[in-house]
Amino acid sequence: MAGYICRTLLEGSQEGEQAQALTIKDSIASPFGLHVIDHVLCQLYASILAEKSQSRSTTTTTTTTTRNSRPMARSGESEMSRGIVVLAFSRSPSYYLGLLSELGNQEKMVRILDCYSDPLGWKRRLAESGVIRCGVEDSEVINVYRDVKNLDKLLNEVVELGKGLVGQGKDRFCVAIDSVSEMLRHASLSSVAGLLNSLRNHVQVSSTFWMVHSDLHDMRTISALEYASSIVASVESFTGIRNARNANPEAISLTEQSALKGRFHVRAKRRNGKVKFMLEKIEVKEAGIAFMPASSDGASAVSALLPKVQFNLQLSEKEQIDRSKVVLPFEHQEKTKAEQIYDGRQSLLQSKNDKGSIDKPIVAEVSGRGQILYVRDSDDEPADSDEDRDDDLDL
Repeated sequence: MAGYICRTLLEGSQEGEQAQALTIKDSIASPFGLHVIDHVLCQLYASILAEKSQSRSTTTTTTTTTRNSRPMARSGESEMSRGIVVLAFSRSPSYYLGLLSELGNQEKMVRILDCYSDPLGWKRRLAESGVIRCGVEDSEVINVYRDVKNLDKLLNEVVELGKGLVGQGKDRFCVAIDSVSEMLRHASLSSVAGLLNSLRNHVQVSSTFWMVHSDLHDMRTISALEYASSIVASVESFTGIRNARNANPEAISLTEQSALKGRFHVRAKRRNGKVKFMLEKIEVKEAGIAFMPASSDGASAVSALLPKVQFNLQLSEKEQIDRSKVVLPFEHQEKTKAEQIYDGRQSLLQSKNDKGSIDKPIVAEVSGRGQILYVRDSDDEPADSDEDRDDDLDL
């Protein structure tokens, strides 16, 4: 499932569509959102590295008209990301440099917009006034942003960094935001939602993803972020883990063992409008976060995502057997033997006991074509006639 998310973000959207967007939600009970961000970021970065190395080897071994040419996406196909712009709000840019340096050189593929070191520009002012010796400076990969309240300017900075990576052509880039919760501390919900929608609508943004702490915001904020997403991933703890320590002392060991485990729910909207539900187990290890297939009990967790109803949607084994014994109307036509049809005045049992009755049950032999049988409701009913029964009325 994590692979499905990474492939979707890497492939991006088709021409004329909004960019793919992923919302990752966590809470204090399962604070694994940043681990998921790291995993998705590393997977995208490794895929872009592999794609670039493959295109280079293809260019050097084949004869082409232009040296730097590469296959372009056909009409209706999605164009893959060629670079990543990271907006660092909750962690230092040096953390992401160390994280991605283990996979390869990031100078030509990654740009980090530092919204963490000096978000309001206070350090620069202190440095200019001589209170501190030096402030935070820009580098080749890191650009310091000092006005997080101005999201319009922030959008322009992101676009400029992306264009510096992939150029002005049709190449596109991916945008990663490590914490929307930090953005909401300095800007309103409408401004943040406008920034996210502007990123999705930009022609050179292939995909974007962000993380939010769901228990720090109200339902209106979470709903707005989910509405701006094509994929919503929720990190949840196992049932009963939060209250296990208070339940009894014997549950302490179970709580400690399960502290780094949880469930990963994904709700993805497809291009045809259908919604795909997925579930996996996650476990945080020393090497990073690991995704594992959910066991059979995960089916109940997936069903919990569906709307609650007051009736059973499935039949039990006994109910299925009873339903198979019910003879539906006109089902006798599919049999090879004759069946007695109710004549509208008496039951079949009464007709068997009363041999002297006026009418006998009609016997319908099965034939290869259908027929209509008409039986009058009463013997007092007059025969069909073309005469006008209203002749005696003075109309």
